[in-house]
Amino acid sequence: MLNNKKKDMTPFDMKREPMTQKWYLMPLVWGGSWIMTRQFKLKIIKKNMQGLKLPFLVVSTHQGFADYYITPLALFPHRANYVSDMEGFAAFGEWLYRAIGCIGKRRYVSDGLVVKNIKRALDKGQPVVVYPESRHSNVGATAYIPPNIGKLVKMMKVPLVILSVHGSYLANPFWDEEHTRKITIEALIECVYSAEEVAKLSAEAIQRTVEERLQYDEYRWQQENNILITEANRAEGLHKALYQCRRCGTEFSMKTYGDSLRCEKCNAKWELTSSGWLELQESGVAQKGEGDDTSLRVHIPDWYEWQRTNVIREIEAGNYGEEFKVRVEALPNAKGFVSLGEGKLLHNKEGFYLEIQGETMYFDHTSRESVQTEYNYRGRGACIVLSIKDCCYYTYSDDERFNPTKIQFAGEYYHQCER
Repeated sequence: MLNNKKKDMTPFDMKREPMTQKWYLMPLVWGGSWIMTRQFKLKIIKKNMQGLKLPFLVVSTHQGFADYYITPLALFPHRANYVSDMEGFAAFGEWLYRAIGCIGKRRYVSDGLVVKNIKRALDKGQPVVVYPESRHSNVGATAYIPPNIGKLVKMMKVPLVILSVHGSYLANPFWDEEHTRKITIEALIECVYSAEEVAKLSAEAIQRTVEERLQYDEYRWQQENNILITEANRAEGLHKALYQCRRCGTEFSMKTYGDSLRCEKCNAKWELTSSGWLELQESGVAQKGEGDDTSLRVHIPDWYEWQRTNVIREIEAGNYGEEFKVRVEALPNAKGFVSLGEGKLLHNKEGFYLEIQGETMYFDHTSRESVQTEYNYRGRGACIVLSIKDCCYYTYSDDERFNPTKIQFAGEYYHQCER
């Protein structure tokens, strides 16, 4: 699937000018989006949008897969350009993806050509949509927001529109995107600054506004709105994000069964309730360890951030450093993946070292604010994606210690230290 049969490693043409969305494809885009969101009873609220003149820049949350259908409906009747990851071009074909307005980008790689293409699209009179989080939400809370969004808005000199969605993550949590929960999704699209206000404000002030408006916690939103998710297998896959036991502190010991999360080491078990809490069911034979949490009810984003704290402690104690046997697939262009075979991945404070086919590639922490994580990419398994301007390297491992979430935590911390 998505195989580059000719093993063509020619880099994707990032210099090519973005296309205006083809008018004859818009019924397909809007109609398909309407069909795909009917099951969620999508509710869109528009604020300060009436009379807004084109072009404008849209900055959006990015909780889950449904976002790709919500945004075109929120912008209707306007056509738009979308800054998009390279994988979409391979999945749908380069011509079609360009024709529906997509601008190619490799995640967590700084590229001035992307900024240039955003400006080109705006100059043509179309809105441009960017998703600063760059990936679907791991546990329903806002991911890292790059500190240069305010500068981008200032540079574009157009109105700033913010799209904030609730429910997209809950409908398709990143750790189980194969199964859809039928819940109501709400979206608010609002013009927060006119072009004149953008000109007057500092980049720092705009940045603060963006970060504030993009904050979300989907489990709190679920509980505040009394939303119940009753699917019997609603916890399946959650262990990919919550990999460390809160009771005994053991890493990579967590497994999910139906509606429950359980530690295979100490037998502590939590039920994911229909209202979105993790409630302790039995403590098993848990002994005091690094976890030792006796809470009867746990908020999922809190568990997630507790793990981050533990990774930071491990790094600061000088104990972090990982090495894995890996298999690697390259995505240089829209023609698909090229298998590069087996290799070795090292991760430490200096960066990532990927040894493959007798060569070693180095990926520093300074230039990449996060690590692209995938929990089960197209059924291939968990992986991290390391990218340079000319290629994305999808890196998989069968090692039980290979957990994308932990690697992401370490990468983000190292980046912060380098800033």
